[in-house]
Amino acid sequence: IEMAQSLCSHLFIKTCIPTMMIVKSINYNATKRVFNNLLNKQFKRNYSTVETFPSVMKAVRVHAVGGIDALKYENVPTPLPQDTEVLVRNEAIGLNYIDTYHRNGLYKLPLPAILGREAAGVVVSVGSSVKNVKVGDKVAYCLVPGAYADYTAVPSWKAFKLPNKFSTEIAATSLLQGLTAHYLTKSTYPLSSGKTALIHAGAGGLGQILIQMSKNLGAKVITTVGSKEKEEIVLKLGADHVINYNTQKNFSKNVRELTNGKGVDVVYDSVGKTTFEGSLLSLAKRGYLVLCGNASGPTPPIDPLLLSEKGSLYVTRPTLVDYIADPQSYNERTDDLFQMIAAGKITLQSPVKFPLVDVARAHELLESRKTTGKVILIP
Repeated sequence: IEMAQSLCSHLFIKTCIPTMMIVKSINYNATKRVFNNLLNKQFKRNYSTVETFPSVMKAVRVHAVGGIDALKYENVPTPLPQDTEVLVRNEAIGLNYIDTYHRNGLYKLPLPAILGREAAGVVVSVGSSVKNVKVGDKVAYCLVPGAYADYTAVPSWKAFKLPNKFSTEIAATSLLQGLTAHYLTKSTYPLSSGKTALIHAGAGGLGQILIQMSKNLGAKVITTVGSKEKEEIVLKLGADHVINYNTQKNFSKNVRELTNGKGVDVVYDSVGKTTFEGSLLSLAKRGYLVLCGNASGPTPPIDPLLLSEKGSLYVTRPTLVDYIADPQSYNERTDDLFQMIAAGKITLQSPVKFPLVDVARAHELLESRKTTGKVILIP
């Protein structure tokens, strides 16, 4: 109300016309400039290039943890960016397994909560301290709460400006899983020529990128899948050997045979409960079991003596947030990832798309483990 009164008074004084005639007599751009000046003065925020956006938006929230019925598509207030944030109009939202963990309560969130951690879209408003992007830029972001929505307020340092050739759908298909594959293969257990890796769920979104990054680094890749169709997908991506654990029940035995009894240097296990024991049995002495997901459920407790008995093994459960904890590491990894995609070193399968309103069907498909590649949501 105060802003509206100030605007009317300002226009009245400057134009010497009745306030009731303002709309008819004042040039739109001039009015917009006055309004933005008042916003900047009153709230010390830079709204000089604001794109129009509604006060209410659609979002998917969880009020109580549970199954897909817990997902509620509803109206919520559109967030306003703080001084160091940007407001992004989401065009493509990445669906990730962690979203199902937040929904079912495996990973706790304060409720009610808007789900989602990854999306790409267009900047529609920026805070006063933001320098790296501007209104109209296409950006991608991850590990930001509230992505299952028309709009998301994003810390500006996490809003990565997209290269010209990148669509928002490509970005939402690749960012979070690509960064995960990046730190797993280059930092958690750095792969190189002469190393052998076992990658579970090779035909999934993360698995497909892991296979390609591992091969780019010179490693030998053994991967597991659950169908004949998925076998063909991973072989085309460069996997050296594929194990179908629906027809080859004892995958650790197969791994030993493929490595002349030695085992692999590292297992990247995104499946969890049903593969955990076999993953340990697949490792060479002093091998690394890298747990990077719980698609079949959380892993059981680990007896440290077992690691000793099986050959001085290592087990780690890393998380992406610790590998992109500052702007420099985030930008370096993201830039490296997008350069690999642009150069054709990583090929992305076309994503499966669902309207945001059909998020329950998307969660159901992801949890069925019948997907190949990435699932994205379109607001």
